[in-house]
Amino acid sequence: MIAVVFPGQGSQRPGMGRELYEHCKEAQSVFARVRAATGIDVAKLCFESDEDTLRLTQNAQIALYTCSLAAWFALQDRLPDNRYVTAMAGHSVGEYAALAGSGALALEDGARLVKRRGELMAECGRQHPGSMAAVLGLDRGVLQDVCREVDGIVVVANDNCPGQLVISGETDAVRRSGELAVTRGAKRVIPLNVSGAFHSPLMEEAARAFSQELARIEFHQSPVKVYANVTSEHVDSPQSWQALLAHQLEAAVRWTETITHMLRVGVDKFVECGSGEVLSGLIRRIDKGASTYSVSDMASLQKAVDELG
Repeated sequence: MIAVVFPGQGSQRPGMGRELYEHCKEAQSVFARVRAATGIDVAKLCFESDEDTLRLTQNAQIALYTCSLAAWFALQDRLPDNRYVTAMAGHSVGEYAALAGSGALALEDGARLVKRRGELMAECGRQHPGSMAAVLGLDRGVLQDVCREVDGIVVVANDNCPGQLVISGETDAVRRSGELAVTRGAKRVIPLNVSGAFHSPLMEEAARAFSQELARIEFHQSPVKVYANVTSEHVDSPQSWQALLAHQLEAAVRWTETITHMLRVGVDKFVECGSGEVLSGLIRRIDKGASTYSVSDMASLQKAVDELG
C-alpha cells in the first residue's frame, strides 16, 4: 500500500519544479491553473526568485502547493495502476496539496485558500511577533512540561519524528523554553528562520479570519484516505475539513502519529511529492523499515515510476 505525502514550509528552494515544468504537460497545467486562480506567476516565483524571496511565508506556501501538485499529477499520469495509493497527508501547508491531489478539494479552490492562508499568517506574524525553534533529542511529554513551566505563550508546534520537535510562541518564552529543554536533556535547540509563531495560539486571529474563507469552499469525498494534521487520523466527513483547516493554524502538526497510523493500516511505501526529501527523512526515523521515494525532478520521477509501477 502506498501513501503520498506533501512537504511544508522549509522545503522550498530556488528553481523548484523547473524540470517537471519543462518536460511534463501535467506540471505545466498545474502552474497555469494556479496562476489563473490566484493571479500569481508561480513559475516566475519558483524559477527566478532568490532564497530570501522564496522564504517569505506568502511566497513559500503557494510555491510549495504548486510544485507538490505538479509532481503528483506527473507521477499519477505515469503509473500504470495507482489504485494502490490508499492514503495522503501533507505537513502544514502540504495538507492542501493532499486535499487537492486526492480530489477532496478543487485545485483552484486550494490555490486560493493557500494564497489567503499565507497572507493571513504573514500579517498575524507582524501583529503578534513570535518565533519557533527545533528541539532535538527530547521526548514530547518532557518538552510539553517545559513549555508549561515557562511564563508566556509557548507550545509544542510540530511533532515531526522521534527526537525532533518544534516549539512556537512568544520570542522570550521560546528562548527560555529552549534553555530549559537543554537542562532536561535536549541535545540541541535550533532557532528557525520564520516570520511568525506558526501553529501556536499567536495565530488565533489568522485562524478566525481564515475560517470565513473556508466557509465558502466545498469539500468532497475522496477515493483515498486523507489524514489531518490536527487529529493525525483520516477524515471521513468532507464537511469536517473547514474546522480542521482553520484550527490547524494554531494547533500542532502531529506528523509522527499520522505516519504511525498509516503504518498500522498497512502502508509500507511513502512517496514525497514536491521539493526535497524532508518528509522522507522524517518517515525513515519514525519507521526504519518504511520504503520512501521522492519526486521533485525528472530523475526522481522516473525512479519512482520504475520502482512503483
